[in-house]
Amino acid sequence: MKPIITKLGTIDIYIIESNPVVFKGRLHRFEYIRHQEDGRHYRFNQTGDSYFRFVDVETGEFSEPFGHGLHLGNAFVWDDHICVTAVENWGKSRFYQLESDDMMHWTAPRVILENPLWEGYNTSLCRDRDGFMLTFELGAPAELVGQPFTMFFAHSKDLKNWEYLPDAVFGREKYTGGPMLRYFGDWYYFFYLDGSYEKGFLQSVARSMDLKHWEYTPCHPVLDYADDDRKIKGNFSPDELKLIRTAVNVNNSDMDMCEWKNGLYIVYSWGNQRGTEFLAEARAECGEREFCEGYFQNQP
Repeated sequence: MKPIITKLGTIDIYIIESNPVVFKGRLHRFEYIRHQEDGRHYRFNQTGDSYFRFVDVETGEFSEPFGHGLHLGNAFVWDDHICVTAVENWGKSRFYQLESDDMMHWTAPRVILENPLWEGYNTSLCRDRDGFMLTFELGAPAELVGQPFTMFFAHSKDLKNWEYLPDAVFGREKYTGGPMLRYFGDWYYFFYLDGSYEKGFLQSVARSMDLKHWEYTPCHPVLDYADDDRKIKGNFSPDELKLIRTAVNVNNSDMDMCEWKNGLYIVYSWGNQRGTEFLAEARAECGEREFCEGYFQNQP
């Protein structure tokens, strides 16, 4: 049966790329704090540069900023070890990795994947049967990508050395974006943004055993934009509240999740998919495996 997702409310503005993790028994939200040359940046970021941070979801406490100058990060925790993957900049050719055992001290960013022809964007990482699988988003070159944006994959046995899998691909034939990758019972589950500015953008999911042949859910969509996105959960000024009430909303995207307190803590973005976007929370009363598999059972 299709999982039931309860939207809890908007918690911030102009944070889009975010994902939750549990680290040493605490629920944290990883956040990419934007600062871009075109002027799009987080309203409280006065540093002149992009960076990453973690937020303790229960206390609201921030970690020290790290990963300065990198973009579109994603956090993954395994065995009390944090791995953050990121791209050099929007549309650039190098993907990096940073690591920490305490959320305070970080390794220097090191290049894990690169190709001078690539235009890189988002990443997502999961554990699979033989190690770890990374998906990364490319917008070019056209002869490789097809219809941007398209997802490609790399595998690692040890979270150190990554092997690009050139035959593994998702989304050459249509727009995709904002990936979240999971693995259960020999299946990779790929959550992604599906749609257009004319029809709106929805969160959907497909699955594959080999990352080449894909089965799409009969329970589309996973998330759809609606007025309940405008629920208020965070603290906002009067002008910010007005923006939330009146902003164009044609998008639910960049969903990510982790298990917490006998259910799923979920974050996602809503807005106009052109820069005016909001970070919101949701919850599902199930585990990750049940959530993923529920989209491929016979009942909608």
